[in-house]
Amino acid sequence: MGVIETLILTTALAGVVGTGLGGLIGAMLQKDSNRTVSLLLSFAGGVMLSVVCFDLATEAVETNVGIWTVVGAIAFGVGITYFLNYLIDRKTNPEVPHIDANHPKTADDLDELIHSDHLEQHYAQNDSKLGLFVAGIVMASAIALHNVPEGMTIGASYASNDGVMGSAALVLAILIGLHNIPEGMAVSVPLISGGMAKRKAVLITAYSGIPTILGALLGYLLGEIGPMGLTMSLGFASGAMLYVVFGEILPQSILMYHSKLPAFSTIVGMLVGMLIIF
Repeated sequence: MGVIETLILTTALAGVVGTGLGGLIGAMLQKDSNRTVSLLLSFAGGVMLSVVCFDLATEAVETNVGIWTVVGAIAFGVGITYFLNYLIDRKTNPEVPHIDANHPKTADDLDELIHSDHLEQHYAQNDSKLGLFVAGIVMASAIALHNVPEGMTIGASYASNDGVMGSAALVLAILIGLHNIPEGMAVSVPLISGGMAKRKAVLITAYSGIPTILGALLGYLLGEIGPMGLTMSLGFASGAMLYVVFGEILPQSILMYHSKLPAFSTIVGMLVGMLIIF
């Protein structure tokens, strides 16, 4: 199997299969275990931090293009990912009318739909099926959009290993797939509750993971241009992943399960990540 084919297959498993699996779980259960998902997410966040700090960012510095270029690329990755989430929030807010004094914006509005308490608020207030359906469509579009920078992290790591699927790239693909499961649930549950057939809802959920492949190809092609391209790709991927961890995964895990266990799970994840990388 060629380089591009391997990359496409790997990111398809992370993006399409990961999101689709979440959609399937949502279709079967229509409810998630907050504690289990919280600890899995915080663990994945810890491993991602290790990959960024001890692999992606380190590789970017070792290209010898210049530390300020690396810092700028990381900042650019954080900024772009934040901007995408900002656009998502502006679109999502009108579809979530019960975000008020009793249900404040404690974290990214996109993530508010993921944990079960939020969906139960919809049911408690007898929200219309149309409202739930629209919320699901908005979620699918939003997740598809922010899967692009996530895919770039896999592509950049792949390029830094000369087109070989190294441990860091493989770990990132697995963790992004894990991260996509609750996101898939966030799409399928409101779609099904809004009246869509389960099979169709799962398919739409899986399709929202396709942009992960496009992001991976972009990250890989940038990395193949030369040292500057590799630095920019690795730096951007590092920044995007840092925002995903600190702006999405960790706040989401704490919201889902109010305990110190997510913090310890994150630390364990970082240590496991170091063992995998080194």
